[in-house]
Amino acid sequence: MTSRVAVGIAGTGSYAPERVLTNHYFEKLVDTSDEWIVQRTGIKERRFAAPEQATSDLCVIAAQRALEAAKLDANDLDLIILGTLTPDFLLPASSCLIQHALGAKRAGAFDVGAACTGFLTALHTGEAFIAAGRAKHVLVIGAECLSRFLDMTDRSSCILFGDGAGAAVLAPLSECKRGEILRTSLGADGSSFDVIHMVAGGSRNPPSAGSVERGEHFIRLRGREVFRFAVHKMAELIEHMAEGHDQSEISLVVPHQVNQRIIESAVDRLGWSMDKVFVNIEQYGNTSAATVPMAFDEAVRSGRIEQGKLVIFCAFGAGLTWGGTLLRW
Repeated sequence: MTSRVAVGIAGTGSYAPERVLTNHYFEKLVDTSDEWIVQRTGIKERRFAAPEQATSDLCVIAAQRALEAAKLDANDLDLIILGTLTPDFLLPASSCLIQHALGAKRAGAFDVGAACTGFLTALHTGEAFIAAGRAKHVLVIGAECLSRFLDMTDRSSCILFGDGAGAAVLAPLSECKRGEILRTSLGADGSSFDVIHMVAGGSRNPPSAGSVERGEHFIRLRGREVFRFAVHKMAELIEHMAEGHDQSEISLVVPHQVNQRIIESAVDRLGWSMDKVFVNIEQYGNTSAATVPMAFDEAVRSGRIEQGKLVIFCAFGAGLTWGGTLLRW
Protein backbone atom coordinates (compact mmCIF):
# COMPACT_ATOMS: atom_id res chain seq x y z
CA MET A 1 0.00 0.00 0.00
CA THR A 2 1.31 3.46 -0.94
CA SER A 3 1.92 5.63 2.13
CA ARG A 4 -0.02 8.86 2.44
CA VAL A 5 1.86 12.04 1.50
CA ALA A 6 1.64 14.79 4.13
CA VAL A 7 0.37 18.00 2.56
CA GLY A 8 1.12 21.62 3.44
CA ILE A 9 0.36 25.15 2.24
CA ALA A 10 3.26 26.57 0.24
CA GLY A 11 1.83 30.03 -0.36
CA THR A 12 -1.29 32.19 -0.12
CA GLY A 13 -2.67 35.19 -1.99
CA SER A 14 -5.80 37.30 -2.15
CA TYR A 15 -7.37 40.14 -4.05
CA ALA A 16 -10.22 42.56 -3.31
CA PRO A 17 -11.53 44.84 -6.08
CA GLU A 18 -10.70 48.55 -5.82
CA ARG A 19 -14.30 49.81 -5.69
CA VAL A 20 -15.33 50.39 -2.05
CA LEU A 21 -18.99 50.71 -1.04
CA THR A 22 -19.63 51.97 2.46
CA ASN A 23 -22.89 51.44 4.32
CA HIS A 24 -23.95 54.97 3.39
CA TYR A 25 -24.31 53.81 -0.22
CA PHE A 26 -27.17 51.52 0.81
CA GLU A 27 -28.94 54.27 2.76
CA LYS A 28 -29.95 55.68 -0.63
CA LEU A 29 -31.41 52.36 -1.80
CA VAL A 30 -33.20 50.73 1.14
CA ASP A 31 -34.50 51.59 4.59
CA THR A 32 -31.25 51.20 6.51
CA SER A 33 -28.40 53.13 8.12
CA ASP A 34 -24.72 52.71 8.81
CA GLU A 35 -25.48 52.20 12.51
CA TRP A 36 -28.14 49.54 11.77
CA ILE A 37 -25.85 47.55 9.47
CA VAL A 38 -22.82 47.70 11.77
CA GLN A 39 -24.87 46.70 14.82
CA ARG A 40 -26.43 43.67 13.12
CA THR A 41 -23.60 42.47 10.89
CA GLY A 42 -20.31 44.15 11.81
CA ILE A 43 -19.90 45.26 8.18
CA LYS A 44 -18.73 48.82 7.46
CA GLU A 45 -17.78 48.45 3.81
CA ARG A 46 -17.40 45.91 1.04
CA ARG A 47 -15.76 45.70 -2.40
CA PHE A 48 -17.59 45.41 -5.70
CA ALA A 49 -15.90 44.30 -8.92
CA ALA A 50 -15.55 46.78 -11.76
CA PRO A 51 -17.98 46.32 -14.69
CA GLU A 52 -15.26 44.74 -16.81
CA GLN A 53 -14.19 42.28 -14.09
CA ALA A 54 -15.58 38.76 -13.67
CA THR A 55 -14.83 36.10 -11.07
CA SER A 56 -11.91 34.59 -13.00
CA ASP A 57 -10.21 38.01 -13.22
CA LEU A 58 -10.19 38.30 -9.43
CA CYS A 59 -8.90 34.72 -9.18
CA VAL A 60 -5.94 35.31 -11.49
CA ILE A 61 -4.57 38.13 -9.33
CA ALA A 62 -5.00 36.13 -6.10
CA ALA A 63 -3.43 33.07 -7.75
CA GLN A 64 -0.42 35.00 -9.01
CA ARG A 65 0.18 36.30 -5.48
CA ALA A 66 -0.09 32.80 -4.04
CA LEU A 67 2.34 31.40 -6.62
CA GLU A 68 4.79 34.21 -5.86
CA ALA A 69 4.56 33.44 -2.14
CA ALA A 70 5.13 29.75 -2.87
CA LYS A 71 8.08 30.58 -5.16
CA LEU A 72 6.53 28.50 -7.93
CA ASP A 73 5.74 29.08 -11.59
CA ALA A 74 2.32 28.48 -13.10
CA ASN A 75 3.81 25.61 -15.11
CA ASP A 76 4.64 23.85 -11.84
CA LEU A 77 0.91 23.36 -11.19
CA ASP A 78 -0.69 19.97 -11.77
CA LEU A 79 -4.24 21.00 -10.91
CA ILE A 80 -6.41 24.09 -10.36
CA ILE A 81 -9.61 23.82 -8.30
CA LEU A 82 -11.99 26.75 -7.92
CA GLY A 83 -14.79 27.00 -5.38
CA THR A 84 -17.41 29.53 -6.48
CA LEU A 85 -21.15 30.05 -6.86
CA THR A 86 -20.65 32.94 -9.32
CA PRO A 87 -18.65 31.54 -12.26
CA ASP A 88 -18.01 33.64 -15.34
CA PHE A 89 -20.21 31.27 -17.35
CA LEU A 90 -22.30 28.18 -16.70
CA LEU A 91 -20.07 26.63 -19.38
CA PRO A 92 -17.07 26.31 -19.37
CA ALA A 93 -15.68 26.07 -15.83
CA SER A 94 -14.03 29.30 -14.70
CA SER A 95 -11.00 27.31 -13.53
CA CYS A 96 -10.21 26.67 -17.20
CA LEU A 97 -10.16 30.43 -17.85
CA ILE A 98 -7.82 30.86 -14.89
CA GLN A 99 -5.57 28.05 -16.16
CA HIS A 100 -5.27 29.80 -19.52
CA ALA A 101 -4.70 33.27 -18.04
CA LEU A 102 -1.96 31.98 -15.72
CA GLY A 103 -0.29 30.00 -18.49
CA ALA A 104 -0.49 26.82 -16.41
CA LYS A 105 -0.24 24.55 -19.45
CA ARG A 106 0.35 21.34 -17.48
CA ALA A 107 -2.58 21.76 -15.10
CA GLY A 108 -5.98 20.14 -15.13
CA ALA A 109 -8.83 22.35 -13.92
CA PHE A 110 -12.33 22.09 -12.52
CA ASP A 111 -14.82 24.02 -10.38
CA VAL A 112 -16.63 22.87 -7.25
CA GLY A 113 -20.01 24.24 -6.21
CA ALA A 114 -20.50 24.33 -2.44
CA ALA A 115 -21.35 28.02 -1.99
CA CYS A 116 -19.62 29.50 1.08
CA THR A 117 -17.96 26.13 1.78
CA GLY A 118 -16.44 26.22 -1.71
CA PHE A 119 -12.87 27.01 -0.72
CA LEU A 120 -12.72 24.30 1.94
CA THR A 121 -14.20 21.81 -0.53
CA ALA A 122 -11.51 22.77 -3.05
CA LEU A 123 -8.83 22.63 -0.34
CA HIS A 124 -9.84 19.17 0.85
CA THR A 125 -10.03 17.88 -2.73
CA GLY A 126 -6.60 19.26 -3.61
CA GLU A 127 -5.13 17.81 -0.42
CA ALA A 128 -6.52 14.40 -1.33
CA PHE A 129 -4.90 14.50 -4.80
CA ILE A 130 -1.47 15.23 -3.34
CA ALA A 131 -1.88 12.82 -0.41
CA ALA A 132 -2.68 10.03 -2.88
CA GLY A 133 0.36 10.85 -5.01
CA ARG A 134 -1.75 11.92 -8.00
CA ALA A 135 -0.51 15.53 -8.00
CA LYS A 136 2.37 17.53 -6.53
CA HIS A 137 1.29 21.17 -6.73
CA VAL A 138 -2.38 22.16 -6.57
CA LEU A 139 -3.80 25.67 -6.70
CA VAL A 140 -7.04 26.02 -4.75
CA ILE A 141 -9.15 29.18 -4.93
CA GLY A 142 -12.32 30.57 -3.38
CA ALA A 143 -13.79 33.55 -5.23
CA GLU A 144 -17.03 35.38 -5.91
CA CYS A 145 -18.62 38.26 -7.80
CA LEU A 146 -21.74 38.30 -5.63
CA SER A 147 -22.52 41.91 -6.52
CA ARG A 148 -23.90 40.65 -9.85
CA PHE A 149 -26.59 38.63 -8.06
CA LEU A 150 -27.90 41.07 -5.46
CA ASP A 151 -31.39 42.57 -5.36
CA MET A 152 -30.64 46.15 -4.39
CA THR A 153 -34.19 46.58 -3.10
CA ASP A 154 -33.89 43.69 -0.60
CA ARG A 155 -32.46 45.02 2.66
CA SER A 156 -31.97 41.55 4.11
CA SER A 157 -29.42 40.54 1.48
CA CYS A 158 -27.97 43.47 -0.47
CA ILE A 159 -26.05 44.89 2.50
CA LEU A 160 -24.27 41.62 3.31
CA PHE A 161 -22.20 40.61 0.33
CA GLY A 162 -19.04 41.66 -1.45
CA ASP A 163 -16.62 40.46 -4.11
CA GLY A 164 -13.12 39.02 -3.75
CA ALA A 165 -10.79 36.07 -4.22
CA GLY A 166 -8.37 34.09 -2.09
CA ALA A 167 -5.95 31.35 -3.14
CA ALA A 168 -3.53 28.83 -1.70
CA VAL A 169 -0.90 26.61 -3.31
CA LEU A 170 -0.74 23.11 -1.84
CA ALA A 171 2.41 21.00 -1.99
CA PRO A 172 3.99 18.03 -0.21
CA LEU A 173 4.91 19.03 3.34
CA SER A 174 8.46 17.81 2.71
CA GLU A 175 8.79 20.64 0.20
CA CYS A 176 6.94 23.56 1.83
CA LYS A 177 7.62 22.75 5.54
CA ARG A 178 4.51 24.55 6.87
CA GLY A 179 0.73 24.53 6.95
CA GLU A 180 0.36 20.76 7.37
CA ILE A 181 -3.26 19.74 6.88
CA LEU A 182 -4.06 17.45 9.80
CA ARG A 183 -7.83 17.00 9.75
CA THR A 184 -10.67 17.77 7.34
CA SER A 185 -14.43 17.47 7.47
CA LEU A 186 -17.25 18.15 5.00
CA GLY A 187 -21.01 17.82 5.47
CA ALA A 188 -24.33 18.70 3.86
CA ASP A 189 -28.08 18.80 4.49
CA GLY A 190 -29.98 19.13 1.23
CA SER A 191 -33.34 19.19 2.98
CA SER A 192 -32.68 22.88 3.72
CA PHE A 193 -31.64 23.83 0.20
CA ASP A 194 -34.05 26.77 0.05
CA VAL A 195 -32.75 28.58 3.15
CA ILE A 196 -30.23 30.31 0.85
CA HIS A 197 -30.83 29.97 -2.88
CA MET A 198 -31.41 31.45 -6.32
CA VAL A 199 -34.71 30.29 -7.80
CA ALA A 200 -33.92 30.63 -11.52
CA GLY A 201 -31.00 30.25 -13.88
CA GLY A 202 -30.51 26.49 -13.73
CA SER A 203 -32.09 23.51 -15.47
CA ARG A 204 -35.13 23.41 -13.16
CA ASN A 205 -36.06 27.02 -13.87
CA PRO A 206 -34.16 28.11 -16.99
CA PRO A 207 -33.65 31.82 -17.67
CA SER A 208 -36.61 33.55 -19.26
CA ALA A 209 -38.02 37.04 -19.60
CA GLY A 210 -40.47 36.16 -16.84
CA SER A 211 -37.82 34.93 -14.41
CA VAL A 212 -35.80 38.09 -14.94
CA GLU A 213 -38.86 40.28 -14.45
CA ARG A 214 -39.70 38.46 -11.20
CA GLY A 215 -36.16 38.91 -9.87
CA GLU A 216 -35.56 35.17 -9.58
CA HIS A 217 -31.86 35.40 -10.45
CA PHE A 218 -31.01 37.16 -7.19
CA ILE A 219 -29.79 35.60 -3.96
CA ARG A 220 -32.62 34.98 -1.49
CA LEU A 221 -32.13 33.98 2.13
CA ARG A 222 -34.10 33.50 5.31
CA GLY A 223 -31.99 35.43 7.78
CA ARG A 224 -33.25 34.04 11.09
CA GLU A 225 -32.83 30.44 9.97
CA VAL A 226 -29.36 31.20 8.64
CA PHE A 227 -28.41 32.80 11.96
CA ARG A 228 -29.53 29.82 14.05
CA PHE A 229 -27.89 27.28 11.78
CA ALA A 230 -24.66 29.25 11.47
CA VAL A 231 -24.11 29.77 15.22
CA HIS A 232 -24.71 26.08 15.94
CA LYS A 233 -22.62 24.80 13.04
CA MET A 234 -19.67 27.16 13.58
CA ALA A 235 -19.39 26.17 17.25
CA GLU A 236 -19.70 22.48 16.32
CA LEU A 237 -17.03 22.69 13.61
CA ILE A 238 -14.53 24.53 15.80
CA GLU A 239 -15.06 22.04 18.61
CA HIS A 240 -14.65 19.07 16.26
CA MET A 241 -11.48 20.44 14.66
CA ALA A 242 -9.96 21.23 18.08
CA GLU A 243 -10.81 17.82 19.54
CA GLY A 244 -7.81 16.30 21.32
CA HIS A 245 -6.00 19.64 21.58
CA ASP A 246 -5.86 22.22 24.34
CA GLN A 247 -6.94 25.79 23.57
CA SER A 248 -3.37 26.93 24.19
CA GLU A 249 -2.29 24.95 21.11
CA ILE A 250 -4.64 26.93 18.84
CA SER A 251 -3.00 29.99 17.33
CA LEU A 252 -5.96 31.18 15.30
CA VAL A 253 -9.47 30.34 14.14
CA VAL A 254 -10.28 31.62 10.64
CA PRO A 255 -14.06 31.35 10.22
CA HIS A 256 -16.31 32.09 7.31
CA GLN A 257 -16.93 35.84 7.55
CA VAL A 258 -20.69 35.55 7.56
CA ASN A 259 -21.72 38.00 10.28
CA GLN A 260 -19.91 39.48 13.28
CA ARG A 261 -22.77 38.59 15.63
CA ILE A 262 -22.81 34.98 14.43
CA ILE A 263 -19.05 34.62 14.95
CA GLU A 264 -19.20 36.16 18.42
CA SER A 265 -22.21 34.04 19.42
CA ALA A 266 -20.50 30.82 18.30
CA VAL A 267 -17.27 31.66 20.10
CA ASP A 268 -19.20 32.63 23.24
CA ARG A 269 -21.06 29.32 23.12
CA LEU A 270 -17.69 27.54 23.20
CA GLY A 271 -16.37 29.73 26.01
CA TRP A 272 -13.43 30.79 23.85
CA SER A 273 -11.88 34.25 23.53
CA MET A 274 -12.35 36.36 20.39
CA ASP A 275 -8.61 37.06 20.61
CA LYS A 276 -8.11 33.66 18.94
CA VAL A 277 -10.45 34.52 16.04
CA PHE A 278 -9.49 36.40 12.87
CA VAL A 279 -12.26 38.68 11.63
CA ASN A 280 -12.11 41.08 8.67
CA ILE A 281 -15.81 41.23 7.76
CA GLU A 282 -15.78 44.95 8.65
CA GLN A 283 -13.79 45.67 5.47
CA TYR A 284 -15.08 43.13 2.97
CA GLY A 285 -18.53 41.89 3.98
CA ASN A 286 -19.46 38.29 3.20
CA THR A 287 -17.56 37.18 0.10
CA SER A 288 -18.87 33.60 0.34
CA ALA A 289 -16.23 31.11 -0.83
CA ALA A 290 -13.57 33.83 -0.72
CA THR A 291 -13.88 34.75 2.97
CA VAL A 292 -11.68 32.05 4.50
CA PRO A 293 -8.77 32.25 2.02
CA MET A 294 -8.83 36.07 2.01
CA ALA A 295 -8.80 36.20 5.81
CA PHE A 296 -6.12 33.51 6.05
CA ASP A 297 -3.86 35.31 3.58
CA GLU A 298 -4.28 38.53 5.55
CA ALA A 299 -3.49 36.69 8.80
CA VAL A 300 -0.37 35.09 7.29
CA ARG A 301 0.95 38.34 5.84
CA SER A 302 0.29 40.29 9.05
CA GLY A 303 2.11 37.72 11.20
CA ARG A 304 -0.94 36.70 13.24
CA ILE A 305 -0.12 32.98 13.18
CA GLU A 306 2.38 31.51 15.63
CA GLN A 307 4.90 29.09 14.16
CA GLY A 308 4.25 25.48 15.10
CA LYS A 309 0.74 26.12 16.43
CA LEU A 310 -2.65 25.06 15.10
CA VAL A 311 -5.06 26.91 12.82
CA ILE A 312 -8.74 26.08 12.35
CA PHE A 313 -10.82 26.90 9.28
CA CYS A 314 -14.60 26.58 9.36
CA ALA A 315 -17.27 27.48 6.81
CA PHE A 316 -20.92 26.81 5.99
CA GLY A 317 -23.34 27.96 3.35
CA ALA A 318 -26.09 27.25 0.88
CA GLY A 319 -26.90 23.64 0.27
CA LEU A 320 -26.76 23.52 3.21
CA THR A 321 -23.03 22.68 3.27
CA TRP A 322 -20.29 22.95 5.85
CA GLY A 323 -16.64 22.12 6.36
CA GLY A 324 -13.73 22.35 8.76
CA THR A 325 -9.95 22.11 8.52
CA LEU A 326 -7.21 21.75 11.13
CA LEU A 327 -3.65 22.56 10.13
CA ARG A 328 -0.33 23.12 11.87
CA TRP A 329 1.52 26.24 10.84
